[in-house]
Amino acid sequence: MINVALIGLGRIGQMHAENLFSHKSFKLKYTFDIDTKLNQKLSKKFNSTSINNPQIAFKDKNIDLIFIASSTPTHIKLIEEAAKYKKVIFCEKPLDLNIDKVNKCLRKIKKLNPKIQLGFNRRYDPGHSSLKKELQKGKIGRLEKIIITSRDPAPPPLSYLKVSGGIFKDMMIHDFDLARFYLEKDEIESIYSTGSNISDKKFDKIKDYELASCILRSKKGVQCIIANSRHCSFGYDQRVELFGSKGMLISGNKKENETEIFTKNNTSQKKPLLNFFIDRYVDAYKLQLDELARYTIKKNKPISSFEDGRRALIIANAASSSLKQKKQIKIKF
Repeated sequence: MINVALIGLGRIGQMHAENLFSHKSFKLKYTFDIDTKLNQKLSKKFNSTSINNPQIAFKDKNIDLIFIASSTPTHIKLIEEAAKYKKVIFCEKPLDLNIDKVNKCLRKIKKLNPKIQLGFNRRYDPGHSSLKKELQKGKIGRLEKIIITSRDPAPPPLSYLKVSGGIFKDMMIHDFDLARFYLEKDEIESIYSTGSNISDKKFDKIKDYELASCILRSKKGVQCIIANSRHCSFGYDQRVELFGSKGMLISGNKKENETEIFTKNNTSQKKPLLNFFIDRYVDAYKLQLDELARYTIKKNKPISSFEDGRRALIIANAASSSLKQKKQIKIKF
């Protein structure tokens, strides 16, 4: 069994706790959260020990894996501490909102050569990952265009939005990473972005956007078009299209089930889309843990790494710069 210390028991942390608890390869030994009552409550639920300081987990030689699901500003310090104690590390995205802190961390931990897997779960989605497999087989010839649509059913609370880093670092960063996943060694070289607030003016007050779109270009000329929205009346809209010289691949939305209803008033009425990322990507989160288990035990590299997180943040920064300057921005990694 792989002994785990889970740090952070918010919405995403609780989901990870459930998955770790039910996974055959992991033993959730410690939990930590700044909310001590919540920590004690959930530690009982998952048959683990609540700790009042992450250092207890770092110094415990029986702990194999530090699982970081805490707030973004805590990630870098926790990564550095876990690396110092030679723990395997899983960290939710983003690494941080400040690229200088990420680069400084990289220089600091590089000599320790730590095992770090990053939480870009969409790479593990069966539909999204199958596109890459078909692409690699040459099913659509040479890749020419990537189109990614990502729309949340509703925006997070204002309190979260204020500290999230904005739509590019908080939301679209997943799509920047997914584009790189398909492009492989053909790195993104430029980006042009735009943003709007039409339905919900609260975003104006926090200098963020409810709607954002980007056009990216790879070194080989592949175009990537990403469209995000913080609201979507019909559910959690998640679609990827790869267009190539010989055809097209599509990974579409997931519904409650595939039942269709035909009546005199409706033709082919389908079930609604799944309405939350935890439901939509339930398989992806489980497959992510499967790889984490293999990575902890063996030397194979994960498909989502620290460097992937660093580069996605650089693209997100470039998107913000493009929006402010109203021009295309060259990207340097």
